[in-house]
Amino acid sequence: MRQTFEEMLSDIIRPEVENLGYQFWGLSSPASGKKRVVRIYIDGPDGVHIDQCAHVSRQVGLMLEVEDVIPGAFTLEVSSPGLERPFFSPDQMINYIGKEIQVTLFEAHGDRRKFKGTLAGVKDKTITMNVDDEILDFIWISIKKAKLIHKF
Repeated sequence: MRQTFEEMLSDIIRPEVENLGYQFWGLSSPASGKKRVVRIYIDGPDGVHIDQCAHVSRQVGLMLEVEDVIPGAFTLEVSSPGLERPFFSPDQMINYIGKEIQVTLFEAHGDRRKFKGTLAGVKDKTITMNVDDEILDFIWISIKKAKLIHKF
């Protein structure tokens, strides 16, 4: 299976972030416009603050320029996953069983692509959700986006 650009970038950036003492939560780099945006999400035991994000941004930015893996100009953004954190793998979801999440699928399941409900389980590459008292299983590769819904 061919590695996506985002997976390749993650493999390069993850060790750098971890060497700086942070958890690499994930990366997105949608290809749109003239200038690519590389968004890195980092976390720490007590979360992360802006100075830590700036430090990681400087270090990773230097490393990316030296490695020259991103063609053309790019903008690097580093942030915390936040309260409505995006999920980049099913493994990240295990600690959120019982919480409300939203998933968007690549292709419609029935007549819809977006589902909001309670995360009921995670097994291998499949997540189970309770959506309006209906139990639904979604294979990870069918999910375009998944995020936590924060309740205030």
